Amino acid sequence: MPTIEIKTHISADIQTCFDLARNIDFHKASMEQSNEKTVAGKTSGLIGLGEWVTWEAKHFGIEQQLTSKITEFESPHRFVDEQVKGAFKSFKHEHVFISEEKGKTLMIDVFEFQSPYGVFGKLANFIFLKRYMTNLLTTRNSFIKQKAEELAQIS
Repeated sequence: MPTIEIKTHISADIQTCFDLARNIDFHKASMEQSNEKTVAGKTSGLIGLGEWVTWEAKHFGIEQQLTSKITEFESPHRFVDEQVKGAFKSFKHEHVFISEEKGKTLMIDVFEFQSPYGVFGKLANFIFLKRYMTNLLTTRNSFIKQKAEELAQIS
């Protein structure tokens, strides 16, 4: 099962980072390039334990729907979302937040996924899917970092 781990240092407090990472409206804005929109479940605001959302987006030129649910939640340190239905055979995305000195936060994403289609899915992982997902998560984390640091400047 491929695993992606991304660490992002943010000059903002842990609660701001945690809330931005689970904010559905902010997620939509950060994923503008794939035209992500919510179509069912929790469609706006902060998502929490037991809540789910169905996203519709265009990836690889194909419109797809993906439903994920928050399965673990420890505010403001950690939450996990897992695919309930979608293009992957499965995925688990762990979001970890660690307070550092002087109001800074280390945000760690651990994204584990399984592709469908057996050997062909494994080949897709190797050729492009892991790189594509890494770029997607890195882009999203840059948006979180930028917005959190902007908010920290205001307060």
